[in-house]
Amino acid sequence: MGLIVILICFGVGGGLIGKAKGSSFFLWFLISFCVPFIGLLTAIVYRSDKDELRRQCPGCGRVVKIHDAICTRCGTELDFPDVAIAPESQARRRAGAAAESAG
Repeated sequence: MGLIVILICFGVGGGLIGKAKGSSFFLWFLISFCVPFIGLLTAIVYRSDKDELRRQCPGCGRVVKIHDAICTRCGTELDFPDVAIAPESQARRRAGAAAESAG
C-alpha cells in the first residue's frame, strides 16, 4: 500500500511539472508513475514549450513551434524559416508590461 502512495506522489509531481512546462499532465503522470525517480527527473529537465521559438505556416498562417516539420492544421511541409517569432513566454511578458504601463 505504501508503494502505491509513493508511486502516485511521483506521478502527480511529474504530471504537474510537465503541465507547467506546457506538456500533457497525463503523459508525465504515467511516465513518473511507472519509472518514479527517472520519470520525475526527466520531467524536471524536459524543455519548456513556452520558451520555444515559433514560426508562421505559409499555407494556412497558423503559428507553430519552430521545430515542427509539418503544420498540424493544413499538413504543409515546413522548411526552417529565415525569421522566427518570439516564444509565448516573451509575448506574455511584453503584454503584461504593456498592461502595467497603461494602467
